[in-house]
Amino acid sequence: MTVKRKAASKKLKPRATIKSKKTTKKAPAKKAAAKKATKKAGPKTRPTSQSVTTFIDNVKHETRRKDAKTLLAMMKKVTGEKAKMWGPSMIGFGEYHYKYESGREGDMLAVGFSPRSANMALYVLGSLGEDEPLLKKLGPYKNGKSCLYITSLDKVDLGVLEKIVAKSYKATKAKWG
Repeated sequence: MTVKRKAASKKLKPRATIKSKKTTKKAPAKKAAAKKATKKAGPKTRPTSQSVTTFIDNVKHETRRKDAKTLLAMMKKVTGEKAKMWGPSMIGFGEYHYKYESGREGDMLAVGFSPRSANMALYVLGSLGEDEPLLKKLGPYKNGKSCLYITSLDKVDLGVLEKIVAKSYKATKAKWG
């Protein structure tokens, strides 16, 4: 490889040529691409046989553990359903089967929650939407498309939260059966 340098002043040689050895490395041989499975993967969020109480008892964050026990009792009372683990960290009450026009289908929890390290995620806005009027009365929260995020149940109105859970559960069951 040849590199040319320009002289910094007129007293030096106008253009010096420096030669260096060119080193080449061969790229590793490409492995034959594995055939992709043609079977569609199912949804990742499915009911499991994991114990709900064991899961809650193992939540490290004290506030989340306490709030999870409160939500467990509230959602059981509101829905009349037994709590069930969905995936490794979601607790759900009731379920429904969905089928979209695209052909995608599966089962999902009707309402539920997950005690995360930063906040408590409540799966209650899917059938209500983020413009639910009760949210104005709830207290401090953040929301996503179908989730409500609360840092501590002590900071929100539990009566309003119970109404949101009940309304969401009824709307989900009415829409999806």
